[in-house]
Amino acid sequence: MAATQEKATVFCPGPDESTKGGSAVREWPPAPAGEKRASAPPVDAVASLIAPVEDMQDPPAKPLAKGIPVMMRVQTRHPLDPLSAAEISVAVGTVRAAGATPEVRDSMRFIEVVLLEPEKNIVALADAYFFPPFQPSLLPRMKGGPVIPSKLPPRRARLVVYNKKSNETSIWVVELSEVHAATRGGHHRGRVISAEVVPDVQPSLDAMEYAECEAAVKCYPPFIEAMRKRGVEDMDLVMVDAWCVGYHSDVDSPSRRLAKPLIFCRTESDCPMENGYARPVEGIHILVDIQNNMVIEFEDRKLVPLPPADPLRNYTPGETRGGVDRSDVKPLHILQPEGPSFRVNGYFVQWQKWNFRIGFTPKEGLVIHSVAYIDGSRGRRPIAHRLSFVEMVVPYGDPNEPHYRKNAFDAGEDGLGKNAHSLKKGCDCLGYIKYFDAHFTNYTGAVETIENCVCLHEEDHGILWKHQDWRTGLAEVRRSRRLSVSFICTVANYEYGFFWHFYQDGKIEAEVKLTGILSLGALQPGESRKYGTTIAPGLYAPVHQHFFVARMNMAVDCKPNEAFNQVVEVNVKVENPGENNIHHNAFYAEEKLLRSELQAMRDCDPSSARHWIVRNTRTVNRTGQPTGYKLMPGSNCLPLAGSEAKFLRRAAFLKHNLWVTSYKRDEMYPGSEFPNQNPRTNEGLATWVQKNRSLEETDIVLWYVFGVTHIPRLEDWPVMPVERIGFMLMPHGFFNCSPAVDVPPSPNESEKESGAPKLIHNGLLAKL
Repeated sequence: MAATQEKATVFCPGPDESTKGGSAVREWPPAPAGEKRASAPPVDAVASLIAPVEDMQDPPAKPLAKGIPVMMRVQTRHPLDPLSAAEISVAVGTVRAAGATPEVRDSMRFIEVVLLEPEKNIVALADAYFFPPFQPSLLPRMKGGPVIPSKLPPRRARLVVYNKKSNETSIWVVELSEVHAATRGGHHRGRVISAEVVPDVQPSLDAMEYAECEAAVKCYPPFIEAMRKRGVEDMDLVMVDAWCVGYHSDVDSPSRRLAKPLIFCRTESDCPMENGYARPVEGIHILVDIQNNMVIEFEDRKLVPLPPADPLRNYTPGETRGGVDRSDVKPLHILQPEGPSFRVNGYFVQWQKWNFRIGFTPKEGLVIHSVAYIDGSRGRRPIAHRLSFVEMVVPYGDPNEPHYRKNAFDAGEDGLGKNAHSLKKGCDCLGYIKYFDAHFTNYTGAVETIENCVCLHEEDHGILWKHQDWRTGLAEVRRSRRLSVSFICTVANYEYGFFWHFYQDGKIEAEVKLTGILSLGALQPGESRKYGTTIAPGLYAPVHQHFFVARMNMAVDCKPNEAFNQVVEVNVKVENPGENNIHHNAFYAEEKLLRSELQAMRDCDPSSARHWIVRNTRTVNRTGQPTGYKLMPGSNCLPLAGSEAKFLRRAAFLKHNLWVTSYKRDEMYPGSEFPNQNPRTNEGLATWVQKNRSLEETDIVLWYVFGVTHIPRLEDWPVMPVERIGFMLMPHGFFNCSPAVDVPPSPNESEKESGAPKLIHNGLLAKL
């Protein structure tokens, strides 16, 4: 992923050896005789930060054969920056070159190439001394510390590689080196750090595999004959969506790479934008071996007529939709004549008092790193290390074939980031936009770029707060502005928009917007089903649910090497009748410390206004209470399925709305990294918490599971209007008073038109 405009500036620590407080910064190569370099910022060394980076000291430069010295550059990319296109190419080339035989190399398919994120102490070192704005306060002050190296460790890439010949999945770690002028004419590779085969798994499917599956099905003679029975001769009208088989029995084991496609059929060959999802093809059973690209099971089980062409099926402009476009909507312009209020330096974003870094991965899509708030004299106050959406599951409630198999893991089986859109100004985003590109490897290892993949912009968000004194008629009002970071992806028929909103009063909102086209079923003439909504003749939409998992590695008032957080659950209780409640009106908030991982498996309860607070055990506010941030649930649900439902084997994390774990680097995905055809019950989050680690003072990870139950309406056809769900992270005793008080007032333009006494924002009463 690449920033399309601004680029990061890099600070190279100064002289060969500058010291302060017993610590030193060392630089290779030394400055040439008589040459001075710019001085470094003050340095405070920390023993705990040096241990992982002691091997970073570069030896003096060695001359090449022609006598050209290789001048090793200080690293120019922040340790959290997503991999560049060049780095992805180096990583792929390194792994391919390491293949044992030409056959192995030719069989390599690259599922995912992503930055191997460094330990938090490396990030702290980078932010303290190497990348502006320099933040030495991130590191504790200790006298007599060892030497701080002047070069960060090399960046590393992590690759998931599928061998198409052997049906094996392997994970590689490659160390990336800086490309410099001396190697411009030669082949530059990284270094393989590790490689291991992961047994009994299948990685996510790739877009190229989807296309190959569709081609294999459409040229399969029995399928052609089955479509002919349904009145379809033109295979160009047929749409084949290659859904993963999930895991329902040993037949679905990962010893084979399988897909069970859903079939749809358009009506017009000359209309590429026709909504083909309006005509599902049912009664045909197909199983495709994706590894060998061949149909291995086929049965035309039941002749279900294709639904008739619905005149309202299309969503393109004009009469093709069965109506006319609205013409009475006047233009609406969002202008920022002085530019935006945010600043971007590479992937580092500053807005109001917020700062954070933007990341992106093929599986998660948008990632927010190192979230902090600049709080006056208290300086930089960390809130979270890392925020992202790590999984989503869409189970359907129809027990009939093929709908009972619909339980897509859209992150683990497909990849949210790999399916992201190239956004368009004026449609997906409005106002002054800062876009970021995303770089991925495709199935064969070539680099592909999604331009304008992530959108960063400001939005007016109505009134932030207001109060009018009824005695004086004086009023104070502030408008709310928020900073929004987002991306949108398409997975088959559905679109999902993922948003992180930052507010001026210290709130962070996570929001998902759902839209797109319903996944439909066909009905026999006169048939109806109670497991869905009939939306057109012969056409119905099954009931289903959408679940999303947000992973939040919190750091409330914690520096990178500190783990002083705990989680408290708050429930509102009604006071028992008696001496303390003689009027029967009393209620109060009761707190309960979640001491261990098993105790922290919790569900939402709107009847008690239940929420959870992440607190710092070592920092207090002006009232002497621990500082904290609370997770405020929005609307939510739990799976509407029996305990033996097959999809819950792989999605046991859906059984609770909140899970809390003690941070462990390799615990990233709640249903494991490879949920596709996973035969192991409860793998992932439900297994990790069985360790029952202490949560009383640790590095906290919140896993919040939120969802929506979708009972389709007639109005959801042909496209579903956006539905929004999400939650809030809100300061709770974090600030000594609301940061919203400091928001500059916005002038009220309507006051200029009023002849009555006008209320102006500075508290003065005036008349025209």
